[in-house]
Amino acid sequence: METLATASGAHFGYRRSVPLMLGIAVGLASMSAVSALGLAGVLLAIPGLLILIKSLGSIYLVWLAWLLARSGAPGSKGSVGKPITVLGGVLMLYYNPKGWAMTAGAAASFAALMEDPVQLAALLGATFGVAAVASLSLWCLAGQTLARVLRDEWQWRTLNLVLAVLLMASIVLMWL
Repeated sequence: METLATASGAHFGYRRSVPLMLGIAVGLASMSAVSALGLAGVLLAIPGLLILIKSLGSIYLVWLAWLLARSGAPGSKGSVGKPITVLGGVLMLYYNPKGWAMTAGAAASFAALMEDPVQLAALLGATFGVAAVASLSLWCLAGQTLARVLRDEWQWRTLNLVLAVLLMASIVLMWL
């Protein structure tokens, strides 16, 4: 998700990237909350459902990487047309099995902190949401800074290709 925040910051600036970052933060916060409430256990208990989520997530991320790899400088022909929406950011997280594994691990690790799973869900949701906003903001600002440095079309194509390759690498890691 950091790769997408960086690319979005480079292409659209911070303000227009807020919906993507908000969607990712909401997705991560809600995933951690439902993990604390037990949904992650259901996903892990039904291997077919986890494979379906991995498959859908992989297809979506390949499509995003393809769009990114084919894009040039902001505003040029073939550049990414518009930023990812809040819903797109949320869905990226829901299709990400690494996200489920991370939030389920956090829920299991901190379950002893509170007897009430609803309180744990609220705590984990808020913590993951705030941390995501802070982290993604830094990545987006890094992308925005790159946009000020890159001047030539070849520089943009190189950056977009590198970011697309990194996004594809995250798909490979998701399946390992």
